Amino acid sequence: MRCPKCTSIEDKVIDSRISKEGSSIRRRRECLECGHRYSTTELLVRDGMAVIKRDGRREEFDREKLIRAVRAACHKRPIDLEQITMLVEDVMDALEAQYESEIPSHAIGEGVMQRLRKVDQVAYVRFASIYKQFRDVAEFVDEVSNLGKPKSKTE
Repeated sequence: MRCPKCTSIEDKVIDSRISKEGSSIRRRRECLECGHRYSTTELLVRDGMAVIKRDGRREEFDREKLIRAVRAACHKRPIDLEQITMLVEDVMDALEAQYESEIPSHAIGEGVMQRLRKVDQVAYVRFASIYKQFRDVAEFVDEVSNLGKPKSKTE
């Protein structure tokens, strides 16, 4: 790891903490050259996963793209980056248990919506409006009116 201040590769780990969900480790480091302290995060690498898009194309899974989409839905909502990261990791863990190496995009979207609905209803509606591609205001109003109703087991 290079020091962000002096670019030295000589450092020592001061502290390590495993995240709540267990999929990442946060390390506090100190540069042995300049003494600067900084943090790094180690994430589980999900190699070889592909997303099957609605039109049938296959695309390599991009964790950052999913985090950006969820962050956009959560913009100016009381949801921090750690919650978003945990939500995405939870979705990915569930999908990896269900699918081998190819995951349909609709499964990713449904997984995110299911969890966002519990976390923040405004973020849920924002994400749903893009994911479900509402064609008019009536579909949007329909989705909002269904928020107060409990989800059935078939949905």
